[in-house]
Amino acid sequence: MKLTEYLGAYAEGWSNGDTDKILGATADAFVFDDPNARKVSKGDFEAFFAGMKESVASQRGPNYAGPFMELSEVLTMSDGDQLAASCWWEVPGTSLCGGGLIKVSSEGVLSERITYYTRLP
Repeated sequence: MKLTEYLGAYAEGWSNGDTDKILGATADAFVFDDPNARKVSKGDFEAFFAGMKESVASQRGPNYAGPFMELSEVLTMSDGDQLAASCWWEVPGTSLCGGGLIKVSSEGVLSERITYYTRLP
């Protein structure tokens, strides 16, 4: 796969809440860095994502019928061997939103580090 194809499949997985699609686009050494959880390895991602989906569902209620996540403001930069992408993400029906930095190699998505957008108290 091309770097952009890995990134596209990864983004599609997040948009649809599809764990298999997300993991299918990741490298074996994949790490998801969420400051509210921890650094999550590829092997632990399925359990992490299941918990995230439960939390999102409890905030949305049973009648929500839209996408799991919306991604926008995607910026990419390539050095030929790797691709870096930043994006804005929102989970519709919740207050969850923030930014992400994704790194992709010929092996797939290597990592994503996310931040949460929140108002100061």
